Amino acid sequence: MKLCRVALMAKAPVPGLAKTRLVPALGESGAAALAARLLAHALQQALEAKPGSVTLWTTPDASHPAFERASWLGVLLAVQPEGDLGQRMARVFESGFALGDTPVLLMGTDAPSLGASVLQTAAAELERHDVVFVPAHDGGYALVGLRAPPAGRLNDLLTALFSGMRWSTPQVMAETRARLAAAGFSHAELPPVHDIDEAADLVHLPPGLLSATDRPATD
Repeated sequence: MKLCRVALMAKAPVPGLAKTRLVPALGESGAAALAARLLAHALQQALEAKPGSVTLWTTPDASHPAFERASWLGVLLAVQPEGDLGQRMARVFESGFALGDTPVLLMGTDAPSLGASVLQTAAAELERHDVVFVPAHDGGYALVGLRAPPAGRLNDLLTALFSGMRWSTPQVMAETRARLAAAGFSHAELPPVHDIDEAADLVHLPPGLLSATDRPATD
């Protein structure tokens, strides 16, 4: 993999907190169990990509055993700051570039198709483009990566990407494309992937990530 930092954002896989839109299908415990496996899978792929470092940005804190296990694997832990999704993502990139000009890839844990090879390809695209995305089929994106922008333009780039965005709508990727073009930044897109957010998305899970025990008992 081209020298790159990988950052992941994740909620603690706690019943009632993680994957709440899957609760009607899986129950609170089943949704949390799936969240834990998605987290472990995403971390495995990030580490297999062999980046310069992997940082897991956690919420509400870093005390959950799943996060502690990640640290045993050499993953760095950081607690997500306050703010909306865009503000938190901007902070991840600010923190990454404060350490140097190495490109940063940011991903969640909801898209199991983001394998190590996808991360490697995304990192390679940042040799030619300012920004790289793996779009999601729901109109958003599952991964965004940035190379260090020209001096004095980091704030311009972060504003174009993250400020005042209408998150969790089908227009996120389209609006992002338009903003980047208006601000004069180039970008690349890899093939889209599926986020696992709602019951209908469960068909896109790789074999083994959904256990029969995740589903609540029925009469």
